[in-house]
Amino acid sequence: MNAANAAMHPENEALSRSERNAVNCYVVVGLAVFVLMMVFGLVMRMAQGAWLDVGPVLFYELMTAHGAGMVGAAGIASSALMWFFLRKYVPLRLPILVANLVLFLLGAVAILAAVFIGGYGGAWTFLYPLPVHAMGLWGVNAAALFMLGYLLIGVGFLLFYLDAMLAVVRRYGNLGRALGLQWLFGGELDRSHPPTVVASTMVIITNSLGILAGAVVLVMSLINAYVPSVALNALLAKNLIYFFGHVFINETIYMSVIAVYELLPRFTGRPWGVSRPFLWGWAAATVMVLIVYPHHLLMDYVMPHWMLVTGQVISYTSGLPVFVVTAYGALANIHRSGIRWGMPARLVVLSMFGWAAGIVPAIADGTIRINEVMHNTQWVPGHFHFYILLGVLPMLLAFMYHLAGSRAGARDSAGDRVAFYVYLVGGLGFVMAFLAAGHASVPRRFAVHFPEWMPYDRVGSVGALLVIVTTLLFAARIMAGVLKAPGDAAAAHAVR
Repeated sequence: MNAANAAMHPENEALSRSERNAVNCYVVVGLAVFVLMMVFGLVMRMAQGAWLDVGPVLFYELMTAHGAGMVGAAGIASSALMWFFLRKYVPLRLPILVANLVLFLLGAVAILAAVFIGGYGGAWTFLYPLPVHAMGLWGVNAAALFMLGYLLIGVGFLLFYLDAMLAVVRRYGNLGRALGLQWLFGGELDRSHPPTVVASTMVIITNSLGILAGAVVLVMSLINAYVPSVALNALLAKNLIYFFGHVFINETIYMSVIAVYELLPRFTGRPWGVSRPFLWGWAAATVMVLIVYPHHLLMDYVMPHWMLVTGQVISYTSGLPVFVVTAYGALANIHRSGIRWGMPARLVVLSMFGWAAGIVPAIADGTIRINEVMHNTQWVPGHFHFYILLGVLPMLLAFMYHLAGSRAGARDSAGDRVAFYVYLVGGLGFVMAFLAAGHASVPRRFAVHFPEWMPYDRVGSVGALLVIVTTLLFAARIMAGVLKAPGDAAAAHAVR
């Protein structure tokens, strides 16, 4: 292996045969679920635009599967990314990685069966007591199966985080030291401390708590489904659900951003060392991501006032600490570096844009006066699709392209570059159609739209179609690489 290839694909990233098979499965499952959920989203947009007739019942089933599936795909793919890079610094157990994927697949089958066989269409939130008060559209068993699917997926992720937590504690002594808290106020900073360990530790702490909260409300909701006399406090249940949901989806980007720290320096030739601002950013985010979720409950006037104030104030800042130190670090790493613009580098830079731009409408919606008008409009799916489609997914694709390049010796093709720009145009068109519709007060979650709203739906449908086509092209290129054994590419070169 030549020097350039060694820098791009160091020896400590080499996978054993069993590890390679497990990571391959994660990549295949992640890409397959992403594409399937994109198709569900396209069908919904076309139905709203009167280009397809699916009926309200199927629409809400698709909406439920799309919401749960897209978040699940982001979670399973980003956990593979975190595992791949974190294992270079701490020993992680392969059986736990496999168990996480098996439980995810079992949970996904349960969710799809609950939706498309049982008819469950109560959205990803399973908001108490809706699952068991379906007005005849679905039965209790369908609602319970949906929640059981969530529970299986949650158990898998919790095992994954507990294994990572144990490995980090054994290596660094405790989670605080792994997070770099000992250097926040002074002392000689170890600039070789891996950013991957810092990010992973933050995710371990916050997502473990979020998943535990979700498990509590899921178990209680399952008991209530079959023993209605065991009633829940509806406000507590809603808080637990949104705490779990908000933390989980945020952690997908905090796991995925590891790709920025690990891959960008290989294209610029400059190391990414930690600094005190970097450590402060991650420490602040650890606290903020746990206390910001009440901004989802601003219209629940029975909420304690101090929690709503906290959610409002923290909404302005929760996404900024990690983003600022990452974006500044990325720009500094790129500036006058003579960067080689391979696909992973292009995708990483795109993800910085998507993350930054997606924050803006999110902060706007977190403002009470705006939230009163905009929250139940398409502004909200506009901001979180911006975040996922142009932020999280490009990071995951960058990781997958890197993985493919280490196996197949693939180089960028003209098709890759064209697909990249078409993906960008399609993604922007798709999310801007949502945001423009939200600005025009088009409601979210309506299966049937007035003619005045349909131009937004149709522009969004065209954008979604472009995204799906280019994602399929990306997937084909990635799959051709990751499914090829290293021995099949003796003369391999890095993707560049």
